[in-house]
Amino acid sequence: MRLARIERGGARSWCIIEGDTAIFIDSAPFGQWQKTGETAPLDDCRLLAPVEPSKIVCVGLNYADHAAETGKTLPEEPCLFIKPSTAVIGPGDEIIFPKMAGRVDHEAELAIVISKEAKRVPRESWRDFVLGYTCLNDVTARDLQGKDGQWTRAKGFDTFAPIGPWIETDIDPAALSVEARVNGEVTQRSNTRHLIFDPSLLVPFISEVMTLLPGDVIATGTPAGISGMSIGDTVEVEVGGIGVLRNAVVAPESL
Repeated sequence: MRLARIERGGARSWCIIEGDTAIFIDSAPFGQWQKTGETAPLDDCRLLAPVEPSKIVCVGLNYADHAAETGKTLPEEPCLFIKPSTAVIGPGDEIIFPKMAGRVDHEAELAIVISKEAKRVPRESWRDFVLGYTCLNDVTARDLQGKDGQWTRAKGFDTFAPIGPWIETDIDPAALSVEARVNGEVTQRSNTRHLIFDPSLLVPFISEVMTLLPGDVIATGTPAGISGMSIGDTVEVEVGGIGVLRNAVVAPESL
């Protein structure tokens, strides 16, 4: 099942996507919900970011090839950082290239969407706390990351967390293709089977550190092939079984 947030006629709604049709539901899908009976052609709707998370918990260096390309040692435990909720944008929204950044990279990732409050989750029941999966672009100001020595500024700019196009609930995350393209040229291509720490480890581990809330997102890490984006570029993140997240890169507004 594909769950989405859409805007139509100025109103925002949750829906199920079936083919080219949006089927409206009466509430967010984190509890009890039902279909309203209303439908609309998907072409008449604008897809929004499929969740409004309180936080995005990201996992750094979770593919061995990416750790190698950045000259980092493989972590013994998941390396965590947080992107703010204000960084979230949806499919088709624009990534703003910050004035203070010299190089801005894409990072294609599989993202986990949490379904209910998760605290100290046992490993054997981690799936009970997952609503589904989506695509995420962990946009990064690479030069600022190196300059600061920590990642908050480099990862936290407004528009630096494109998410979408929807949440896919019925896939197994164990062996999904992960690909990034800039202006149609493939820059990253891997598979989630190469994750160092997979979702079955990440959900319990993170929930021991912090309480995860419904709609929170775990970004599982990016493979090798990170590269810079320029103003005017279009970047796509595609995860097999989910879909394509597409965003353009634009200049900041003049002061």
